[in-house]
Amino acid sequence: MTSVQTDRRRNADAFAAIANGRHDNPFAILGPHSTADGRFIRTFQPRARQVELIDGDGNPVATMERVHEAGLFVAEMPPRRRRYRFRISDHEGHTRSEEDPYRFGSTLGELDLYLLGEGSDKRIYSKLGAHKRSYQGVDGVRFAVWAPNATRVSVIGDFNHWDGRCHVMRRHPGNGIWDIFVPGLGNGAKYKYEITDRHGTLLPLKADPYGTYFEPPPHNASIVYDSGYAWRDEKWMQARSADKELSGPVSIYEVHLGSWRRKVSDDGTSYLSYRELADELVPYVREMGFTHLELLPVSEHPFDGSWGYQPIGLFAPTARFGTPDDFRYFVDRCHAEGLHVIVDWVPAHFPRDEHGLGRFDGTALYEHDDPRKGAHTDWGTLIFNFGRREVVNYLIGSALYWIDEFHIDGLRVDAVASMLYLDYSRDDGQWIPNEFGGNENLEAVEFLKRLNTEVHAHGATSFAEESTAWPGVSRPVDSGGLGFTFKWNMGWMNDTLAYMSEDPVHRRHHHDKMTFGLVYAFNENFVLPLSHDEVVHGKRSLIGRMPGDEWRQFANLRAYLGSMFAHPGKKLLFMGSEIAQRHEWNHNQSLDWHLLEYGPHSGMQALVRDLNALYTATPALYELDFESDGFEWLSWEDRDLSVLSWIRRDLHGGYVAIVCNMTPVVREGYRIGLPEQCDFDVLINTDDERYGGSGVGPGDLAAIDEEYLGRPYSMRLTLPPLATLILKPAGAR
Repeated sequence: MTSVQTDRRRNADAFAAIANGRHDNPFAILGPHSTADGRFIRTFQPRARQVELIDGDGNPVATMERVHEAGLFVAEMPPRRRRYRFRISDHEGHTRSEEDPYRFGSTLGELDLYLLGEGSDKRIYSKLGAHKRSYQGVDGVRFAVWAPNATRVSVIGDFNHWDGRCHVMRRHPGNGIWDIFVPGLGNGAKYKYEITDRHGTLLPLKADPYGTYFEPPPHNASIVYDSGYAWRDEKWMQARSADKELSGPVSIYEVHLGSWRRKVSDDGTSYLSYRELADELVPYVREMGFTHLELLPVSEHPFDGSWGYQPIGLFAPTARFGTPDDFRYFVDRCHAEGLHVIVDWVPAHFPRDEHGLGRFDGTALYEHDDPRKGAHTDWGTLIFNFGRREVVNYLIGSALYWIDEFHIDGLRVDAVASMLYLDYSRDDGQWIPNEFGGNENLEAVEFLKRLNTEVHAHGATSFAEESTAWPGVSRPVDSGGLGFTFKWNMGWMNDTLAYMSEDPVHRRHHHDKMTFGLVYAFNENFVLPLSHDEVVHGKRSLIGRMPGDEWRQFANLRAYLGSMFAHPGKKLLFMGSEIAQRHEWNHNQSLDWHLLEYGPHSGMQALVRDLNALYTATPALYELDFESDGFEWLSWEDRDLSVLSWIRRDLHGGYVAIVCNMTPVVREGYRIGLPEQCDFDVLINTDDERYGGSGVGPGDLAAIDEEYLGRPYSMRLTLPPLATLILKPAGAR
């Protein structure tokens, strides 16, 4: 009996298990192994007619013997032979040579495995997933994935005919990581993971949780992608700081990349690519005077109708618009134009698509097993288990990936309230109290604190979409807060939109909706959001929510936007609102850019452009956004006439005065109190004819030495109908 025959007899069960896809540790069998009977090379090649062992120079060493009919081959390695390859002939007469993936050890070091197990690897994205590597002088791709409860994990793709028996990965029992180095692969290789659960049952094929590039929907294979992009924004990255943004101008243009503008073709419309958006969107946003560009989620997602808020690939820019390097180019162009880039990021939940994270290794790995903690009944999605260190490491790794690898300047965290409360949108009996009997999700709280600490340490900002009165959302972690840089002011948005939707004749009864926000305006670092959520699902567009005939609708919206830019807090406007888009936003079509052919719409665009220019040039409108010293009412109680007036101050005492007339009645000789006796210049009159207004001006603006409403001086002026005036002392810088 030959030594190969002896090896075959001794390992018959193992060979059968490999051939049947049931062996959980093929590295113990395949590849080079020394035994008492000699040194053997074993390989599984299910489509091979013949396999030859060749040396590094391509010289024949031995013809391998088939020891299992499914395609398991064995050869005895001659002494002193270290480098070898396979020459494989298939049944169609084709021949190829390849390296043996089972001759390579793990490319994950002990420290890597320790940090991954501990859940503290800040660059986890460089360890897990698919990464091009050169190992022992051989180029290939290292695949690594976390699946602690699996009995087998294989990487499959075109390179192995999607056969899960061919590249079964190495298990690291200490932390549940599986990895394998596959020689010869490079950019563009499509792959998935084939996993059997703890009972040996084959699961639906899974996309890579750490995949950096995916097939465009409806396909869902992950794609190997190694960036070759050369950044040009070094000065920008060195200069950016969250502290600067707190006291600086922040005017955000919120955009859904798939529907801002589309290309028209004979068979319909198609998306602009990242590079086309860099050429068209970026100059537009800059020309409009916005300081920040916020993107609805660009993480890969399977369903267009989710707008990206049900992501599958938290490490991958969606392939709908191009490659990851195309997205890098887009961000680079934003920075070249002085625009900060914010991306919406979704750690609150994930969809149930079978190729995604749900029951990834046959168990509730990323989510909670109990649906009272692990499922959103409203959205039909699953909730991350924030108490599992590997899940937290996954999420924070994703956040840092966007900041470090794509130079993103800020993350807007979606649905924070759903994370903070265990009883969010749940009835009694549908939720589990925390260890103290409360409804706070203590694990999510700790996750958010750690997230924001890391985000700021990496030079970026964070925005919370949080709709409750949870204290300290935008206060530092070391002061007991959650640590976000900013919080969306949902109360201001709801109250003021409700007020503006009222007929002016009834506004006197709802006056407090415009004033109540100042009671709490300085409790958080607020952003005033007129976001995508306010122009969908039957809410109508912003212009559509304004009462009255067409002229009054436009005048109302102009006055409202003027008051918003003069109100304490950073600004956010969803795309289309700046041109008074009449239809609700539809993610399946372009904005109605043809509206700019009509005066009222082009006038609205001109107003927003001028408001941005005034805002960024006037420190009184932004420097003390979050301090009560930067704001004081001139008059908040004139509900009968629906007029509001206030002052905004800068760090050096400079100020502007704002007066809003929220009725269509011209108020002649309207009196306001002022802190000094001087003439005033008009910085903005939203009723200006340039904007489509009636052109009523405020008249001579000279304060006189007469006390009024507790102010030592006063001034009489004409208030245009449905208009906001922003005034500045004449000669003031």
